[in-house]
Amino acid sequence: MQGAMQAIVSHGSILRNAVLHRIRLVNPIMPSVVFSRLQSVTSARMEEHGFESTTIADVLKAKGKSADGSWLWCTTDDSVYDAVKSMTQHNVGALVVVKPGEQKSIAGIITERDYLRKIIVQGRSSKSTKVGDIMTEENKLITVSPNTKVLRAMQLMTDNRIRHIPVINDKEMIGMVSIGDVVRAVVTEHREELDRLNAYIQGGY
Repeated sequence: MQGAMQAIVSHGSILRNAVLHRIRLVNPIMPSVVFSRLQSVTSARMEEHGFESTTIADVLKAKGKSADGSWLWCTTDDSVYDAVKSMTQHNVGALVVVKPGEQKSIAGIITERDYLRKIIVQGRSSKSTKVGDIMTEENKLITVSPNTKVLRAMQLMTDNRIRHIPVINDKEMIGMVSIGDVVRAVVTEHREELDRLNAYIQGGY
Protein backbone atom coordinates (compact mmCIF):
# COMPACT_ATOMS: atom_id res chain seq x y z
CA MET A 1 0.00 0.00 0.00
CA GLN A 2 2.78 2.42 0.93
CA GLY A 3 4.56 1.64 -2.35
CA ALA A 4 1.44 2.27 -4.38
CA MET A 5 0.82 5.61 -2.66
CA GLN A 6 4.42 6.68 -3.19
CA ALA A 7 4.15 5.81 -6.88
CA ILE A 8 1.05 7.98 -7.28
CA VAL A 9 2.68 10.88 -5.45
CA SER A 10 5.97 10.68 -7.35
CA HIS A 11 4.87 9.86 -10.87
CA GLY A 12 2.04 12.22 -11.74
CA SER A 13 4.21 13.90 -14.39
CA ILE A 14 5.30 10.51 -15.74
CA LEU A 15 1.67 9.55 -16.25
CA ARG A 16 1.05 12.85 -18.00
CA ASN A 17 3.99 12.30 -20.36
CA ALA A 18 2.93 8.72 -21.01
CA VAL A 19 -0.50 9.91 -22.12
CA LEU A 20 1.05 12.46 -24.47
CA HIS A 21 3.42 9.82 -25.81
CA ARG A 22 0.46 7.57 -26.56
CA ILE A 23 -1.20 10.40 -28.48
CA ARG A 24 1.92 10.60 -30.65
CA LEU A 25 1.79 6.85 -31.30
CA VAL A 26 -1.91 6.90 -32.13
CA ASN A 27 -1.46 9.94 -34.37
CA PRO A 28 1.95 9.40 -36.04
CA ILE A 29 1.14 11.80 -38.88
CA MET A 30 0.37 14.69 -36.53
CA PRO A 31 2.79 17.50 -37.47
CA SER A 32 5.39 18.21 -34.82
CA VAL A 33 4.31 21.85 -34.52
CA VAL A 34 0.70 20.80 -33.86
CA PHE A 35 1.82 18.18 -31.36
CA SER A 36 4.03 20.69 -29.57
CA ARG A 37 1.10 23.06 -29.29
CA LEU A 38 -1.11 20.22 -28.02
CA GLN A 39 1.52 19.26 -25.44
CA SER A 40 1.84 22.87 -24.27
CA VAL A 41 -1.91 23.45 -24.04
CA THR A 42 -2.48 20.06 -22.41
CA SER A 43 0.18 20.70 -19.78
CA ALA A 44 -1.40 24.05 -19.02
CA ARG A 45 -4.84 22.47 -18.68
CA MET A 46 -3.46 19.75 -16.42
CA GLU A 47 -1.80 22.38 -14.26
CA GLU A 48 -5.04 24.32 -14.05
CA HIS A 49 -7.51 21.45 -13.62
CA GLY A 50 -5.76 18.18 -13.31
CA PHE A 51 -3.36 16.10 -11.40
CA GLU A 52 -2.70 18.55 -8.57
CA SER A 53 -5.90 20.61 -8.30
CA THR A 54 -8.05 18.66 -5.84
CA THR A 55 -7.91 19.94 -2.27
CA ILE A 56 -8.82 18.41 1.07
CA ALA A 57 -11.90 20.66 1.11
CA ASP A 58 -13.07 18.86 -2.06
CA VAL A 59 -12.56 15.50 -0.35
CA LEU A 60 -14.57 16.55 2.72
CA LYS A 61 -17.33 17.91 0.50
CA ALA A 62 -17.51 14.64 -1.41
CA LYS A 63 -17.66 12.63 1.82
CA GLY A 64 -20.45 14.66 3.31
CA LYS A 65 -20.69 15.83 6.90
CA SER A 66 -21.57 12.44 8.37
CA ALA A 67 -20.02 10.06 5.84
CA ASP A 68 -17.29 7.57 6.68
CA GLY A 69 -16.76 8.86 10.23
CA SER A 70 -15.77 12.39 9.18
CA TRP A 71 -17.13 13.80 12.45
CA LEU A 72 -16.70 10.83 14.78
CA TRP A 73 -15.02 11.81 18.01
CA CYS A 74 -14.58 10.87 21.66
CA THR A 75 -13.34 12.72 24.72
CA THR A 76 -10.17 12.40 26.74
CA ASP A 77 -12.23 11.04 29.64
CA ASP A 78 -13.84 8.20 27.66
CA SER A 79 -12.55 4.69 28.20
CA VAL A 80 -10.43 3.13 25.49
CA TYR A 81 -12.97 0.31 25.41
CA ASP A 82 -15.79 2.71 24.46
CA ALA A 83 -13.62 4.40 21.86
CA VAL A 84 -12.68 1.12 20.19
CA LYS A 85 -16.31 -0.01 20.34
CA SER A 86 -17.31 3.18 18.49
CA MET A 87 -14.64 2.58 15.84
CA THR A 88 -15.94 -0.96 15.33
CA GLN A 89 -19.58 0.11 15.12
CA HIS A 90 -18.83 2.79 12.53
CA ASN A 91 -16.17 0.82 10.66
CA VAL A 92 -13.44 3.45 11.05
CA GLY A 93 -9.84 3.19 12.16
CA ALA A 94 -9.48 6.39 14.19
CA LEU A 95 -11.39 8.90 16.29
CA VAL A 96 -10.69 12.54 16.94
CA VAL A 97 -10.24 13.24 20.65
CA VAL A 98 -11.58 16.42 22.25
CA LYS A 99 -11.73 17.73 25.78
CA PRO A 100 -15.13 17.29 27.46
CA GLY A 101 -17.43 20.12 26.38
CA GLU A 102 -15.02 21.40 23.71
CA GLN A 103 -16.00 19.50 20.56
CA LYS A 104 -14.32 21.92 18.15
CA SER A 105 -10.99 22.03 19.98
CA ILE A 106 -8.91 18.98 19.11
CA ALA A 107 -6.91 17.36 21.91
CA GLY A 108 -5.51 14.47 19.91
CA ILE A 109 -6.38 11.36 17.95
CA ILE A 110 -6.76 7.70 18.89
CA THR A 111 -6.25 4.95 16.33
CA GLU A 112 -6.42 1.19 16.12
CA ARG A 113 -2.63 1.24 16.22
CA ASP A 114 -2.67 3.05 19.58
CA TYR A 115 -5.00 0.37 20.95
CA LEU A 116 -2.81 -2.48 19.76
CA ARG A 117 0.50 -0.99 20.88
CA LYS A 118 -0.52 0.66 24.15
CA ILE A 119 -3.27 -1.62 25.42
CA ILE A 120 -3.01 -5.11 23.94
CA VAL A 121 0.79 -5.39 23.75
CA GLN A 122 1.27 -3.84 27.19
CA GLY A 123 -1.47 -5.95 28.79
CA ARG A 124 -3.48 -2.96 30.01
CA SER A 125 -7.24 -2.88 30.56
CA SER A 126 -9.17 -0.98 27.89
CA LYS A 127 -12.09 -0.46 30.29
CA SER A 128 -10.03 1.21 33.00
CA THR A 129 -7.70 3.20 30.73
CA LYS A 130 -8.80 6.61 29.51
CA VAL A 131 -8.41 7.71 25.92
CA GLY A 132 -6.34 10.67 27.08
CA ASP A 133 -3.72 8.27 28.46
CA ILE A 134 -2.89 6.62 25.12
CA MET A 135 -3.89 9.07 22.41
CA THR A 136 -1.46 10.92 20.17
CA GLU A 137 -1.55 14.41 21.63
CA GLU A 138 -2.42 17.51 19.64
CA ASN A 139 1.11 18.94 19.70
CA LYS A 140 2.41 15.79 18.01
CA LEU A 141 -0.30 15.55 15.38
CA ILE A 142 0.29 15.95 11.68
CA THR A 143 -2.60 17.93 10.25
CA VAL A 144 -3.73 19.54 7.01
CA SER A 145 -5.91 22.51 6.17
CA PRO A 146 -8.90 22.57 3.78
CA ASN A 147 -6.66 24.20 1.16
CA THR A 148 -4.00 21.48 1.28
CA LYS A 149 -3.66 19.70 -2.06
CA VAL A 150 -4.57 16.01 -2.03
CA LEU A 151 -1.16 14.94 -3.33
CA ARG A 152 0.51 16.87 -0.50
CA ALA A 153 -1.72 15.14 2.04
CA MET A 154 -0.85 11.79 0.51
CA GLN A 155 2.85 12.63 0.73
CA LEU A 156 2.52 13.50 4.42
CA MET A 157 0.66 10.28 5.15
CA THR A 158 3.17 8.19 3.22
CA ASP A 159 6.27 9.80 4.73
CA ASN A 160 4.92 9.53 8.29
CA ARG A 161 3.29 6.12 7.84
CA ILE A 162 -0.12 7.27 9.05
CA ARG A 163 -3.56 6.44 7.70
CA HIS A 164 -5.69 9.26 9.11
CA ILE A 165 -5.10 12.98 9.16
CA PRO A 166 -7.20 15.66 10.90
CA VAL A 167 -8.29 18.74 8.97
CA ILE A 168 -7.81 21.97 10.92
CA ASN A 169 -9.10 25.41 9.98
CA ASP A 170 -8.31 28.42 12.19
CA LYS A 171 -7.32 26.07 15.02
CA GLU A 172 -10.68 24.28 14.84
CA MET A 173 -11.29 20.69 13.84
CA ILE A 174 -13.53 20.51 10.76
CA GLY A 175 -13.10 16.89 9.71
CA MET A 176 -10.74 14.01 9.10
CA VAL A 177 -9.65 12.14 6.00
CA SER A 178 -8.21 8.66 5.64
CA ILE A 179 -5.69 7.31 3.18
CA GLY A 180 -8.60 5.63 1.41
CA ASP A 181 -10.30 9.00 0.90
CA VAL A 182 -7.11 10.49 -0.49
CA VAL A 183 -6.36 7.60 -2.86
CA ARG A 184 -9.92 7.67 -4.22
CA ALA A 185 -9.64 11.42 -4.84
CA VAL A 186 -6.34 11.06 -6.71
CA VAL A 187 -7.61 8.18 -8.84
CA THR A 188 -10.78 10.11 -9.69
CA GLU A 189 -8.75 13.20 -10.56
CA HIS A 190 -6.50 11.25 -12.91
CA ARG A 191 -9.47 9.60 -14.60
CA GLU A 192 -11.23 12.93 -15.13
CA GLU A 193 -8.08 14.51 -16.52
CA LEU A 194 -7.63 11.69 -19.02
CA ASP A 195 -11.27 12.16 -20.08
CA ARG A 196 -10.66 15.88 -20.60
CA LEU A 197 -7.55 15.15 -22.62
CA ASN A 198 -9.43 12.66 -24.79
CA ALA A 199 -12.20 15.21 -25.37
CA TYR A 200 -9.59 17.81 -26.38
CA ILE A 201 -8.02 15.43 -28.91
CA GLN A 202 -11.41 14.70 -30.43
CA GLY A 203 -12.30 18.37 -30.72
CA GLY A 204 -14.31 18.70 -27.55
CA TYR A 205 -12.50 21.93 -26.62
